[in-house]
Amino acid sequence: MEPIQEELLPIGSVVKFKDWDQTLMIYGRMQNDSKTLKRWDYVACFYPHGNLTKDSNIFFNHKDISEIVFKGYVNEEEIAFRDALVEGIAKVEQAN
Repeated sequence: MEPIQEELLPIGSVVKFKDWDQTLMIYGRMQNDSKTLKRWDYVACFYPHGNLTKDSNIFFNHKDISEIVFKGYVNEEEIAFRDALVEGIAKVEQAN
């Protein structure tokens, strides 16, 4: 089990939710829920089942994670993308 950190987890990370025992795999970050129009830190699917339908998307925030079971692959490209994503979100939030 890895400690919970404040930075966004990479794609492919497997986590557990605070109030739920189901294991989830992150496949998107900073996602908008088209039904509620709310932005979430992550979108995930059930692990090991994968993304079966659009109705099985699970949106949640970093603070909702209780355990990092597996941290996804990180290389220089991932780090640069994550940094640009965080910077872009900060600019949008400042403009609002």
